[in-house]
Amino acid sequence: MEEFDFVIVGAGAAGSIVAYRLGEAGYSVCVVEAGPRDSNPYIRIPAGFMKTLFDPRMTWQMQHTPMPGTNGREIAVVQGRTLGGSSSVNGLIYNRGQADDFNTWAQLGNRGWAYQDTLPYFRRTERWTGAADPDYRGGEGQLPIAVPKWPSEISDAFIKAAIESGIPFNPDSNAASQAGVGHYQSAIFKGRRVSTADAFLRPAMRKFGVAVRTDCQVSRIAFEHGRATGIAYTKPGEAGEMEIRARAGVVVSAGAINSPKLLQLSGIGPAALLSEHGIALRLDRPGVGLNLRDHYSPRLVARARRAKGSMNGRERGVNLISEGLRWLAGRPNILAVSPALIHVFWKSRPVLANPDFALVFTPASYRRGYIGQLDKFPGVTCGAWAMRPESSGHVRIRSRDHRENPETTPMYLDREEDRKVTIAALKAARALLSSSSMAPYIESETFPGKAVESDDEWLDFARSEGNSSNHLVGSVKMGREDDHLAVLDETLTVRGVDGLSVIDSSIMPTMPSANTWAATMMIAEKGAEMLIQRARK
Repeated sequence: MEEFDFVIVGAGAAGSIVAYRLGEAGYSVCVVEAGPRDSNPYIRIPAGFMKTLFDPRMTWQMQHTPMPGTNGREIAVVQGRTLGGSSSVNGLIYNRGQADDFNTWAQLGNRGWAYQDTLPYFRRTERWTGAADPDYRGGEGQLPIAVPKWPSEISDAFIKAAIESGIPFNPDSNAASQAGVGHYQSAIFKGRRVSTADAFLRPAMRKFGVAVRTDCQVSRIAFEHGRATGIAYTKPGEAGEMEIRARAGVVVSAGAINSPKLLQLSGIGPAALLSEHGIALRLDRPGVGLNLRDHYSPRLVARARRAKGSMNGRERGVNLISEGLRWLAGRPNILAVSPALIHVFWKSRPVLANPDFALVFTPASYRRGYIGQLDKFPGVTCGAWAMRPESSGHVRIRSRDHRENPETTPMYLDREEDRKVTIAALKAARALLSSSSMAPYIESETFPGKAVESDDEWLDFARSEGNSSNHLVGSVKMGREDDHLAVLDETLTVRGVDGLSVIDSSIMPTMPSANTWAATMMIAEKGAEMLIQRARK
């Protein structure tokens, strides 16, 4: 049986950073990853997400259960399943959120999680390549953050339309204020994706001897005398379970779906659910699997008047060869950009202090019902989502089989406020696409089309056509001891168990106003520091 100081379950955005920081501090570390090594060449190409996102060898391919908020549809949800986790297959957007997101966490009883407390950890990770603002941006971190370069007249016109509507231009939404229109920032360096495996895990293996076990799916956490002492896992081609012992602690960094699943399989969760599946109860924690949240995103599509400035058509045939040559030469090309280029963070009502919806614009039209597949005609896409959804659902195991995906139900659009904000966001998207600044470039709105006008029609459209943004959070939340749904204390330790921490997006008590990758990395930086402090006592 192998033995290390720490065992980390999951080699994704959080697990990779935690492994590096623990190794840097002198501890022996083993990272156990269910997926394979990140050797697929499409991972290195930012636009390669169109291939990797649908490859079950590198991703967990799951389906949310039918919900009223989706008009009874199952919704596909994808999570990374390789070294780097979702950072190896996602859209690479680096978006922190708003200061009040984290101030809210602190107000809910999580001491040390206010914005001023978390800002140093955001800065620690990144190497920002833009105009420096040292009060907000980091320049010495291992993850390069930049604004991808792909000139587009249509994108410029969209920005102009937003400004003319009263939305200010914001050159850096990750600095003093998030509000406004501007260019998305991404972890792309010299045209190539930089995942957390690239920036942290491989350096940790090379410099500190961190061990990594791939294609090993963890089946349960091992305990002795009320303390987590290791994990058990299975590996294809190997009979039975194998174990790895942890002298100092077990860290679960498997994400907002698989982290609660593993706790439930290990006897930590709602007593009735565990009894239903014949799992011995170790700790009755009804909050394990609850509070699951996600950004639910319907989108508008419009046909462009001409191909110039749109990405459609450049992804196939001779044009794709040309783009590939430009990529190799380091010139602007569609292979080296994120799937979204322009953001709008704005308010559904003028009285609000902070933006509450996001618009996500890209000069490419995506096929109806598909993610990552372009239309045959030139066009643009504008997605819309409520930034801080109040709707929440659950993650529940379906059986004792650790190889079976759990039931996931985020209850999209369950709360009235989420419905109102989503409708306002969709209307704002249409207003910008149909503005005078966009008129020279837009021929017509192809989806949903002018037949959708009233609030009821917009809501039905959102329910019928929206998709997961794969921004899953909250299912093992931290909180006060008197909050019966809070599983973790503010140090990210599971209450009632020694030596067991959860460090990933599942710990968030509420949704940040952003794509969740940046906040997850911040959590990993802060969580690793707290682990080290406890281990040294």
